[in-house]
Amino acid sequence: MSHSWVRALSVRKRQYGLVGLLHRGTSLHNCVIDPIPYFFEERHHLHSIAHSDHVIKIISGSLSSAAIVNGNRRNSSVWNCCRSILSLHLPSAVQATSGLCTLAENESLDSESRNDASGHLEEPYVDFESDGGDVIKKKVKGVYEKPVDFTKVDINLLPTVIIIGRPNVGKSALFNRLIRRREALVYNTPDDHVTRDIREGVAKLGNLRFRVLDSAGLETEASSGSILGRTSKMTANVLARSNFAMFLIDVRAGLHPLDLEVGKWFRRNAPGIKPVVAMNKSESLFDGSNSLKAAADEVYRLGFGDPIAISAETGLGMTELHEALKPMLEDYMLQVLNDEDNQGNSEDSSCREDEQSKLPLQLAIVGRPNVGKSTLLNTLLQEDRVLVGPEAGLTRDSIRADFEFQGRKIYLVDTAGWLQRTKQEKGPSSLSIVQSRKNLMRAHVVGLVLDAEEIANARRSMTHDEVIIARRTVEEGRGLVVIVNKMDLLRGKHNSTLAEKVMEAVPLEIQTVIPQVTGIPVVFISALEGRGRTAVIHQVIDTYEKWCVRLSTARLNRWLRKVMGRHSWKDQASQPKIKYFTQVKARPPTFVAFVSGKAQLSDTDLRFLSKSLKDDFDLGGIPIRIMQRSVPRKGMDSTSKSSRSSGKGKKISTDKRTVSA
Repeated sequence: MSHSWVRALSVRKRQYGLVGLLHRGTSLHNCVIDPIPYFFEERHHLHSIAHSDHVIKIISGSLSSAAIVNGNRRNSSVWNCCRSILSLHLPSAVQATSGLCTLAENESLDSESRNDASGHLEEPYVDFESDGGDVIKKKVKGVYEKPVDFTKVDINLLPTVIIIGRPNVGKSALFNRLIRRREALVYNTPDDHVTRDIREGVAKLGNLRFRVLDSAGLETEASSGSILGRTSKMTANVLARSNFAMFLIDVRAGLHPLDLEVGKWFRRNAPGIKPVVAMNKSESLFDGSNSLKAAADEVYRLGFGDPIAISAETGLGMTELHEALKPMLEDYMLQVLNDEDNQGNSEDSSCREDEQSKLPLQLAIVGRPNVGKSTLLNTLLQEDRVLVGPEAGLTRDSIRADFEFQGRKIYLVDTAGWLQRTKQEKGPSSLSIVQSRKNLMRAHVVGLVLDAEEIANARRSMTHDEVIIARRTVEEGRGLVVIVNKMDLLRGKHNSTLAEKVMEAVPLEIQTVIPQVTGIPVVFISALEGRGRTAVIHQVIDTYEKWCVRLSTARLNRWLRKVMGRHSWKDQASQPKIKYFTQVKARPPTFVAFVSGKAQLSDTDLRFLSKSLKDDFDLGGIPIRIMQRSVPRKGMDSTSKSSRSSGKGKKISTDKRTVSA
């Protein structure tokens, strides 16, 4: 018989001392009438009564009468102890005394249960004997308690904190400080707005983890049709879905009238959120004078509580910001985790393994300005994630977003319009170009977006800038998918033949411009109408799977024997002999041809092998790299060894010195 039920007594560290009284032969009836404080100190006291059936009879027989004499069914903790014991061993006794004692649903029955690293109270297993004599483990629910380890919480459950404020107060600098990377563009433009879209990242502030959103600067007086009006509307929509907010002001400029307007705007759009007010750029006010205190007194006019003095550039005040956010974030996480635990939303382990086996796909959407990159991103996400409009160069930051398609996670990066950087180019646009190039090198697959209307008018598929993007993509070893957007503009009776000509000419011209890669996929869509969304995703996933393909050495060598017979060598005598062919890496597929002797494969031979690989293994649209290594022949190897051994020790005398041959 298992005796784990006795551990239920240890969690009730109250004054009635049930174990001590029973050990002294006192009945439970007398314990309730005249409670005497006893504390058990050793665990062997529990085991000393574990084999006594007499104890069980005392508890079951005295429970009802003791409850009636006591007159209060819920106050004594003895009832809870007895309830836990009888529920595991004497179900009939519990039914007879139902309602006399209660046990909290989420209360642990094990005194040794403790908070694990994630702040979760370990869920103990209690053994009890069924009617058939089998020992069955019963799981008791646990609760989450402070402190919470945010590093072990799923990123989708983390709280969301949005940074708001008027333009040029340092929101993007604080965003970079929190995520510990320079992702958001930071540039001092008092008369312009650098940030226009909502950028998301995972903040790491001490032991806290949360999703932080960088928003555009708010101007309440902007018209509805302007860029500022559209950014304000987008910020309001994101604020409604956020959990917390940080209100940022520029303490060096003092409390600006626009700060008061933003405060009123915040109260209208998020009445249930109390923001954390942070006075940025306060490093210059720590000079021993009362300037910082005077600035803080002025900020109290906002009515959002005590402000925190920080400096996003130097990291000043991050400890105070941590202390201000910690209680709010922990309370939120405890509520979310307990709700998830009570609902029992547990995923199957096999499903989790399948999800982990599929690595996230990173897709970068690149192209010239105003070809529909941001509209394509919104279409793929099926939400208004980034700002769109007829203005060229609207996107400045490279916006990163993610979504799932048929169980696969895909990371999207919307880049700014690709332009050649010139010496005269300065400011945010210059930084955008550099950021776009970095994101192209980080991506797995690059989606090059073209404008169908421009192709029809110019009668050529790609401009000089687009050719540079495609060639750089191939040189970096990334998968390439060409997306021809705005096909809806080529509809109608007059444009029907024009659309067909564009669909025929674009693949051929792309193959002519980029001969290094054959079979580059081309997808014709209309992002504004949402047509072609599924085709783009399927083509990107197909290109990514080809980019990650691995072929066995045996399969490659069987293929090599067939291919070598198809190739027409110019000189059969000088034909290099490939001993074997193997793949050494993927992403992109890289192969090594081991050639016997000193003869090397020519560029024509390498192109033939590369084309044959793409045709026979369906690897079109991705770059393939083939390297070659020389394997010395056996006869040459023995001759060289004998010559080295025979010539060893001989000396050649010269006029100047003696040299060993």
